[in-house]
Amino acid sequence: MKRLLATAVVGILCSMSMGAATAANVTGAGASFPKPVYAQWASDYNKATGNRINYQSIGSSGGIKQILAKTVDFGATDAPMSASDLSKNGLIQFPMVIGGVVPIVNIDGVGPGQMRLNGHVLADIYLGKISKWNDPAITRLNPTLNLPNAPITTVFRSDGSGTTYVFTNYLSQVSSDWKSKVGVNKSIKWPTTSTGAGGKGNEGVTSYVSRMKNSIGYVEYAYAKQNNLSYTQLKNRSGNYVMPSDDTFAAAAKVDWTRVPGFSLMITNQGDPKAWPISAATFILMYKNAKDPAASQEALKFFDWAFNNGDNAAKQLDFVPLPDQTKAAIRQEWKQIK
Repeated sequence: MKRLLATAVVGILCSMSMGAATAANVTGAGASFPKPVYAQWASDYNKATGNRINYQSIGSSGGIKQILAKTVDFGATDAPMSASDLSKNGLIQFPMVIGGVVPIVNIDGVGPGQMRLNGHVLADIYLGKISKWNDPAITRLNPTLNLPNAPITTVFRSDGSGTTYVFTNYLSQVSSDWKSKVGVNKSIKWPTTSTGAGGKGNEGVTSYVSRMKNSIGYVEYAYAKQNNLSYTQLKNRSGNYVMPSDDTFAAAAKVDWTRVPGFSLMITNQGDPKAWPISAATFILMYKNAKDPAASQEALKFFDWAFNNGDNAAKQLDFVPLPDQTKAAIRQEWKQIK
């Protein structure tokens, strides 16, 4: 059944694209969260088909602005648009892959996975209520670590960011102070601006934390792994300290994606005992009636190819592929695109 469905979809897409240029170019822009996997998929797709997918990592806010301005063939965001906004703008939205946002630190003697944090302490660090690494709230969680009597430099996103949306969505669930004083958004007024640094994209936050001693930031897990940065453990809703990994992201993603229009689910702070608490999906936005039908059709062929052939590449980059039944539901959603 799976093979028949995939074959049928590919057949539909190929028939739709008859008469289009065989070496089509497709442009997309948006979230930096999925850039590592989109770049790998685009390279593999080009080798397989000769067609190019040009993706710009400009942040989720930029991706939404670009698709609304009709300057790209698809937008990308980690902060899903609401069903009403999708309907108002004639868009469809669907997830492509699952990942996780992780706190990263640059502290002498602290390696990947050695530091433990919980949501309340993490929120208090970014609220400025905890300002030194040897604060009792941190040392109680890490009695075996030799933490310095040094000021904490918080690193955050300076651009409109879906990663920030996911991060603040989590902090608002675990900290009433954060929820009431700061809230959830792609761009916020950071309480620690005077003692911190703002970076553009996951790339910018990664760069700052890697260069600044005694700093903390938040990035998509692939950026931490690829740059050998020290990520932390986090206490999840079930009370367990967990490491970021394919398994803990997948545990958070055990949800029915089809129950909400536009698949617009947040999967932060899930109750599964193994779940990474800042897990997230990343989404694609496309017009139902495309400005450039040939490019839109080619984009759908790319996404279908990624669903069929990209799971191993996603796993190698520490992303979690979508379940087959979710992919099937997304392919049904594509039928709205003319």
